[in-house]
Amino acid sequence: MTTTVLGQITQSIAEAEDTDPEDLDRSLERFVSTDAIRDLLAHESNSWRLQFETPNHVVEVMGDDTILVDGARE
Repeated sequence: MTTTVLGQITQSIAEAEDTDPEDLDRSLERFVSTDAIRDLLAHESNSWRLQFETPNHVVEVMGDDTILVDGARE
């Protein structure tokens, strides 16, 4: 698994689609502010949750390093 949260989100979406992350034809920036994700990660509390949609999935990212795609941990 990649070491950055943004990479982990991309990896999770790719796993949900049963494909390689490099084969995804979309960028996270099209669906969510990656700066907002970075700001949340820098927040002193980890009790936050961010949810956003891509064309085929609902993605949830939580302050405890949990990433869910369509409600499932990938």
